[in-house]
Amino acid sequence: MDLVYLFYHRDRIEMPFYGFDPVLFKRFAGIGDWAPLSRCFVFFEERISSGVLRRLLADKPIVEVNAGEEGETTVSGFFKRPWNDRNAAPASAALPLPETPPHGTSSGIKPRQLPLNDAECLSESLSLPEKFSAEWKDRLEAELRSRKYAGQTIRSYIYYNKAFCRHIQKRPEETELEDFRNYLSYLDKTLDLSASSMNLAISSIKFFYINVMKRNITDKQKRPRQDKKLPGVLSRSEIKLLLDSEKNPKHRLLLMLAYSSGLRVSEVVALKKDHIDLTRKTILVRLGKGRKDRYTLLSDRAAAFVEQYCQLYKIEDWLFPGQPAGQHLSIRSAQNIFDKALQSAHIPKQASIHSLRHTFATHLLESGTDIRYIQSLLGHATLRTTERYTHVARKDALRIQSPLDNLSEKDT
Repeated sequence: MDLVYLFYHRDRIEMPFYGFDPVLFKRFAGIGDWAPLSRCFVFFEERISSGVLRRLLADKPIVEVNAGEEGETTVSGFFKRPWNDRNAAPASAALPLPETPPHGTSSGIKPRQLPLNDAECLSESLSLPEKFSAEWKDRLEAELRSRKYAGQTIRSYIYYNKAFCRHIQKRPEETELEDFRNYLSYLDKTLDLSASSMNLAISSIKFFYINVMKRNITDKQKRPRQDKKLPGVLSRSEIKLLLDSEKNPKHRLLLMLAYSSGLRVSEVVALKKDHIDLTRKTILVRLGKGRKDRYTLLSDRAAAFVEQYCQLYKIEDWLFPGQPAGQHLSIRSAQNIFDKALQSAHIPKQASIHSLRHTFATHLLESGTDIRYIQSLLGHATLRTTERYTHVARKDALRIQSPLDNLSEKDT
């Protein structure tokens, strides 16, 4: 049985190759960077999520190794995935099991028959050559930095332009509209990217060709319609259970602030001690989404906990220090903290740490807080974004009653 190992690091996922597998080499040639010295593919999380990787590897047993920032290493997945024989996975699987696609269609590439001769073996081992030159990369990065784009956005824009040229095997000067459409089809059919990820790819490529190359190959391409999914929220009793089950003070405070202040995970891990105003009971969010500062509220319970926490751990800079020293806790570690707390609390809902932000907004709305105040606390640019929480709020809390409940006997 061939195992696939996924090693989760602070900002990347590594998939080493201990033996030659032409199917996997072809499957990941366009979405991962091949590192010849360590003989592994490297995936960055802003490019492809771990969920997409699992779907692409649905026909393979996987071992996932996650090195935590506090010295704790977890190994999972091997006994929690379907076997290729009649053995069934245990019911207590911690990871969601992906639907196994029909044999040979998980990546849209038909497996090549073995054996291979020496020449074929060597050629199959090579990843597709890069067509996006270092000069174009530098010019794109310079244009983005001149407009003060965020670091993660710069990395994403460079990645999608490199991946586009690598996939079609053409230099930027040779590309056409049809190449662009074929690449978007590949992102949807093979990688199964979401509409938001595909829109990011379109924005990345469009920015490069219009602003750097001064030509437009994307003009007639329609953008995919955004998925209009409702946010998942937890009940008040589930939030209490989640916090009460977390015994680590650092982890409890992180979850407490994400919920009580409606913070994004990128915002909560980047908090500093001087961002907390215990007197005014406010939190200053520095350069949130859209590079905007904002203030949000600090609950009385969280304020008392923060004060004791800082004294206990002698916090002077980052509220949640990570590894290496001098850096804050990574987003991946914060997500793992939430996942473990959810399991410890035995909450069966499918949720992520971002669900705490959704829950914050929903609970405020249910308690009668004005929606425009909620918009300000969340940092939403438009009220339309905040209004989606009216669809998930409990209708009885909003004092909305079904007409069926108002029927009386005299109406019949």
